[in-house]
Amino acid sequence: MKVTVPQELKADMPQTVFGKILSATPVVMAVVATMLAGLASSEMTKAQYDRSLGAQQQSKAGDQWSFFQAKRLRGAVQQNSVDLLESLTALRPLDPAALRTAAEQWPAAVSPTEAAKLKAELAAVAESAAGQQALTLLREGKVPGTTEGAPLDARVKAALDAMENLKPDAEMASLLAQVDNKLIEDSLGAARDRTQEFDLATKPVNQAIDQIDSLLARRTALLQQTQGQAAADVGASPAAASLSRDFTVARLRYAALRYEVEARLNQVIANLYELQVRKSNISAERHHARSQRFFFGMLAAQFGVIISTFALAARNRNLLWSLAAGAGLLAVAFAVYVYLYV
Repeated sequence: MKVTVPQELKADMPQTVFGKILSATPVVMAVVATMLAGLASSEMTKAQYDRSLGAQQQSKAGDQWSFFQAKRLRGAVQQNSVDLLESLTALRPLDPAALRTAAEQWPAAVSPTEAAKLKAELAAVAESAAGQQALTLLREGKVPGTTEGAPLDARVKAALDAMENLKPDAEMASLLAQVDNKLIEDSLGAARDRTQEFDLATKPVNQAIDQIDSLLARRTALLQQTQGQAAADVGASPAAASLSRDFTVARLRYAALRYEVEARLNQVIANLYELQVRKSNISAERHHARSQRFFFGMLAAQFGVIISTFALAARNRNLLWSLAAGAGLLAVAFAVYVYLYV
């Protein structure tokens, strides 16, 4: 916005300090109005950026909540299967020694070559480090342990607790003002590291369990293909008959517990993303409010331009110039207040 004072008005203006200030007032007010317009536009751009960033963070949080729900559902299915088996028959803890015993028990009708191959594979898995760890975990009903890692920062934990308890926005804004973006990012990185650490710890165990399950399934299929008294004798052996069932129950319990741990790890990540979303939305609202106030300040400065321009052409310049100067000073003071405190 460019304001040019006509030469006729300049000639009619007293060549005093007051007159010079009066002639410069429209220009100064135009500069102030332009500055406030730029600040209002800048704040609105920041608000739109924060809204867009919050939408991206919400998408990431949604992915983690989907993982959480899927794993909780899978864990519930595994546990329901165990509960159903418990209601149908008496269950016993898995005995790792039964695997070695089962490998030695074969009916005569089974091919010696197939029996020897299956026996060697089963023994190799059971005696491996991952296999022994898997059998121990299955017998004890546990999952591989991981390091706890550093606890959450007290400020982040307070904000998470407030969000979980559905605290008002004003209280959330106060808590999130103490939490910067880097602190949340560091907490997210630590949570993702714990998730990856758990995945790496369970991967060899899961593979060993799958291998043992596959070998036991092949053993059962071979026994079912046999005919005659030898097969009946093997089927009548309590240890041989219950081995697959005991292993299946132990595997289901392990899977239910593993899915529960993984779900909780995903829940922590999802909550931290939700915290980022809340922080981005609060920041967007703040920038939007600042943009509105800067806009009102711009209007006041433009009003000062109008008044001061009329003052140049009026006889009673003092009163109008005072109004113009007051409007301009008010606009500047209001802009400073919004910039520093809103």
